[in-house]
Amino acid sequence: MEEIEITSWITLEAIQKAAKVVDTVGDLQTGHMKSVFCVIEDDFFELGYLDTATNYLRRYENKEEFDLALEKLKEEEGEVTFNDDHNFDDDFRDEEDMDDFASDDESEDI
Repeated sequence: MEEIEITSWITLEAIQKAAKVVDTVGDLQTGHMKSVFCVIEDDFFELGYLDTATNYLRRYENKEEFDLALEKLKEEEGEVTFNDDHNFDDDFRDEEDMDDFASDDESEDI
């Protein structure tokens, strides 16, 4: 991994516009940092936007190093990876519960 300091968010934005964004970790609206993981041709980058320190650009040697850094930062920031196997229907009541809920609401209208 190589890292250089970038003093301007405008420079980071220009790099980001030229890249394919893979993932973003953090948020400057709610925190002090945001990292944008992106790819330009065969190069893997992390663009670090910081409001309390110097911004940076990190270049990773390969995809494995890039993926490892992304997962590590997500863990540090407390961001959970989306689970494609989750059945969202389990998050809702079944039909019988919904019918009971609806009949309770109707009795309150009297």
